[in-house]
Amino acid sequence: MTLSEDGAQQVALTAIAWLAGNEDLLPVFMGSTGADEAAFRSGLDNPDFQASVLDFILMDDAWVVAFCDNEGIAYDRLMQARAALPGGQQVHWT
Repeated sequence: MTLSEDGAQQVALTAIAWLAGNEDLLPVFMGSTGADEAAFRSGLDNPDFQASVLDFILMDDAWVVAFCDNEGIAYDRLMQARAALPGGQQVHWT
């Protein structure tokens, strides 16, 4: 099942809220991306920023499980959301 861009943005906003409330993981995100609090807040409506948050969470299976379990979202839904946002299209090398 594929998500619309609106559906993907809803998942991404949920992920952003979860990340913002995660005292252990938020500093890791901020440090690895160079984002500060102002950039974090201003990026909420930006699909590229939303995609970067999903990319970050998708880097570690434990983060995916923690987010999805906390929010009651199927594990594959995060990847579906990422695919529907800018830059998420699968690359075909043929």
